[in-house]
Amino acid sequence: MTMNVAQKVAALNRMTVSELRSKHIDVFEERTRSGNREYLIKRIAWRMQANAYGDLSCQARRRAEELANDADLRTTAPKVKKTEAPPTLTRQATVAFDSDSRLPMVGSNIKRLYKGREIVVRVLPRGFEYEGQVYRTLSAVARAVTGTHWNGYHFFNLKRNGGDDE
Repeated sequence: MTMNVAQKVAALNRMTVSELRSKHIDVFEERTRSGNREYLIKRIAWRMQANAYGDLSCQARRRAEELANDADLRTTAPKVKKTEAPPTLTRQATVAFDSDSRLPMVGSNIKRLYKGREIVVRVLPRGFEYEGQVYRTLSAVARAVTGTHWNGYHFFNLKRNGGDDE
């Protein structure tokens, strides 16, 4: 790019939208409906460079026209099909769980700090996973951790009714 064209292109960035619109008239000899500043800068810069250095070659222009003719272009938007039945409302139903209300949902983790170690137990649909081993009850997990018998709910501090002791 010669210095003169480069300076003119750089000057476009300092122009307001109204100045760019009048510059568009100077360069293209027609008005623009666009008020998008970035679009106007790119379009005017392209035209200024094309005027200074020449436009597309005849061969490139012919190829572009061939590609445009071969393109399958949609001229109208597709028609929206009307549905026969109105959308159904979402049904609400209560689901009964056969697990203890003190346990979190399946897939959750139960954590407890024991002798400076964090114990993490994953709740499974039928049991509990601790360190890669599956146990049937929380008491079995507590025994594996401590080596002595514990009530699993007490060991992991799981109480009825969200924290109230019974």
